[in-house]
Amino acid sequence: MASWSFRLSGHSRRLFLQLSGVAVAGVLIPERAAPVGDDSFALLRRRWRDVVAGSGFAATAEPYRTRLAELGAAAAGHRDAMAPTDASLWPDLAFPSYAATPARLQTMARAYALPGTGLTGDTNLAAAVARGIDHYRRRVYAAGADPVGNWWHWQIGVPKQLLNAAVLIGPHLTDPQNEALREAVDHFVPECLLDDYSGTSTGANRVDLCVVTLLHALLGSDRKKAALAVSALSPVFPYVHEGDGIYRDGSFVQHTSVPYQGTYGALLLSGLATLFAVLRGSPWEVVDPNRQIVYDMVEKSFAPFVHDGFCMDLVSGRALGRQPYGDHERGHAIAAAILLLGETASAAERSRWQAMVKGWALRDTCKPMLAAAESDDLGFHARLAAILGDDAIPAAGEPDGHRLPAMSARAVHRRPGWCAGLSMASDRIGHYEHGNGENLRGWHTGSGMLYWWGEGHGDQYSDSFWPTVDPYRLPGTTVSTRRLPDGAGRGWGDTRPPGRWVGGATDGMYATVGQHLNGFESTVEAFKSWFFLDDAVVCLGAAITGEDGVPVETVVDNRRTDALLTLDVEEGWAHLEGHGGYVLPCAGGLRTLREERTGGSGPVTRSYVTLWLDHGVDPVSAGYVYLLLPGASPAETRARAADPDWARVLANTARRQGVRVPSLGITAVNFWNDGAAGGLTASAPCAVLVRERGDGTATLTVSDPRRDLDELTVTWDRPVIEVLRGHPLLMSATTGTRLTLAFGRLADQGGGSTTVTVRLDWIA
Repeated sequence: MASWSFRLSGHSRRLFLQLSGVAVAGVLIPERAAPVGDDSFALLRRRWRDVVAGSGFAATAEPYRTRLAELGAAAAGHRDAMAPTDASLWPDLAFPSYAATPARLQTMARAYALPGTGLTGDTNLAAAVARGIDHYRRRVYAAGADPVGNWWHWQIGVPKQLLNAAVLIGPHLTDPQNEALREAVDHFVPECLLDDYSGTSTGANRVDLCVVTLLHALLGSDRKKAALAVSALSPVFPYVHEGDGIYRDGSFVQHTSVPYQGTYGALLLSGLATLFAVLRGSPWEVVDPNRQIVYDMVEKSFAPFVHDGFCMDLVSGRALGRQPYGDHERGHAIAAAILLLGETASAAERSRWQAMVKGWALRDTCKPMLAAAESDDLGFHARLAAILGDDAIPAAGEPDGHRLPAMSARAVHRRPGWCAGLSMASDRIGHYEHGNGENLRGWHTGSGMLYWWGEGHGDQYSDSFWPTVDPYRLPGTTVSTRRLPDGAGRGWGDTRPPGRWVGGATDGMYATVGQHLNGFESTVEAFKSWFFLDDAVVCLGAAITGEDGVPVETVVDNRRTDALLTLDVEEGWAHLEGHGGYVLPCAGGLRTLREERTGGSGPVTRSYVTLWLDHGVDPVSAGYVYLLLPGASPAETRARAADPDWARVLANTARRQGVRVPSLGITAVNFWNDGAAGGLTASAPCAVLVRERGDGTATLTVSDPRRDLDELTVTWDRPVIEVLRGHPLLMSATTGTRLTLAFGRLADQGGGSTTVTVRLDWIA
């Protein structure tokens, strides 16, 4: 091996394997006859090629004919330009080239395996791939080499691509080359990495390591390795209560403290979908009963964060600003994984998922899913095209309701015509993640950032938002304006504040959500609450303090737009044309700014309209109240401002924050301490949401956001006849002139909501 020292290359982690269908419509290259007793591996290798290289389409039909020809041309170009030296395989890719060099070899191998490329089954191309793999293995990925830099390249990125290319070209990798590659993988990915479910061998990383292990088994017809790849998946499936993994409330966390459905989660789902499809019906089929949790994740963990085809940035960690329209690319990757996973799911699940993905694809007009799949993944394109062309499959709409996965300090609210997402930080979830030089100014994304999308706004945070937005003025946040260095705080999401009261209560339709905010790298402290309703979000802030010697601000909104802003200070409202309205009783203190901001590697320039409240330098117990009205017209905004009783503020202090909305029958209070407000009394810190219905019943929903209550008593000053539906944690209930509910150990609910239904006494 050459004597230079490898350094971290800065390449971001990417989903290298393009996943696609299992059903074969084109003919792949016949494999060399398998040795006696190797029939199972021959089948698995064929299936692997079907899933990874792509299938399910006619190679002579468009757009596949053109795309396959382009793949063949690219592969021929790589083959002809290959010029092995001690320092490179291609002159423009100096070693170590952890990502680009293996990727070119993989492209060449796909052109060999797929029909219609012009190089299908070309022995010279396959031989070139084999030589390239062996050359890279000798010069870079050699057994005994020091794996300097990012561990991921050595254990996952490089071996996954090299092994994949080797499997695709089959017998053209000679036995000595085959054995040497497997020895190199054994050096960097020893079996002991799968012994313990800890460190970097968890969640999506563990699934990737199992994929590498299975590829190793396919290349060497190694039954022991195949069995290990499957058995080592088992720790991924069960729900976890802390750290990396899948949570019962739908949260998915990687890097210990980062909600990560958008990238790591998509990788986990894609990897598992691939393994389930390839191994189905084989001696190594994944039969762990906990694998059903993976299927349940689709609708519990992923679908809530995919809106009109894109994956919300609030669950994408450091990748949120990786490239323009990255949220749409992540949404497409999740859709592709879901459709592949559907191949091994129940008929009912598959039917629901196809309808869901069809709806996403039809509504994603900013970066159409089908067109994107044509350039990225022909197998996914074929499957998606079949669904879009099947009138028997309905297109599911966006579901109404609220999802509050409290263990990841996130919330998502949907109503006809709009959607909102909330990103918070807590004692278990970091303010932000930076690493590998990415997301260096995402400091305040966990300070209560409120994303929202109206109709036609699917690119609001997609079109170069992150490189151009003012990082100190993210919508919804309360922050110190103290200047911060790029990459402030510890890397990889280890930026957790001490605040424990983060979360709220939801009945599945409405929600009260709160955050005891400890500012990032500042002395700012605040109590922030959001009440999610039909056409509005009521936003409260209280006890806002800071001692940094700089102003503290609450950002009402910061829209990437050049739309007309109308402000009526006297009546207390503002309206942004084509977006929505804002009602601010304290509109006289509202600051506004219209600006052009430039950033990114382009660079690019985007227009912004910012609305914020300046709490002054080192505020002491400052506060705010405002309503966000997505999609509202000027007339609707004016009317809401003229009706102060529509949402009555019951309390806005460091002890409790609450509102009553009579038209909806809602009373909601976040109790930061024990106390009373709006006819509700709580014996300990909690969130309470009461919803009176028109049929004479009401629901009372409580939660323990701090996750530490052994008992809780809530009293509602409302005559109640009886409890219609209780809960296992409801220890006792007293009805009559008032309702008193005593709950047991809510701490075990992980911040989740508990709902009790009662019949009201309308006569009393």
